[in-house]
Amino acid sequence: MTRVMTKQRLERENLVFRYTGGVSQGNRCSGFTPAFRDTDSGVVYLSRSACGDLAPFHCLDGLPDELVLERDATGDHVVVVKSTVEAGFVRDGLFYTREQAADCVIEGE
Repeated sequence: MTRVMTKQRLERENLVFRYTGGVSQGNRCSGFTPAFRDTDSGVVYLSRSACGDLAPFHCLDGLPDELVLERDATGDHVVVVKSTVEAGFVRDGLFYTREQAADCVIEGE
């Protein structure tokens, strides 16, 4: 079963990677920016707030409509996005999974 991306899934991932470079607080000083990648298309999206500003953490609200499966009752916040969307980071134009970013921080890259 493929799991869709939700705020709760992001929170669980943050718990798994807490205290490592796999979360924004642990890798920001190493030049990583929170982002998402659609594994179907390979397109990478920097994490943005609903108004389009860069977000300092993973925020589903700024993802494009073609990835969104469900919004809240007001339509203001994204609740569910496609299961092909994964959270990670961008540095120097390259996408890193949470695990890859954590490894880079450990290795001091």
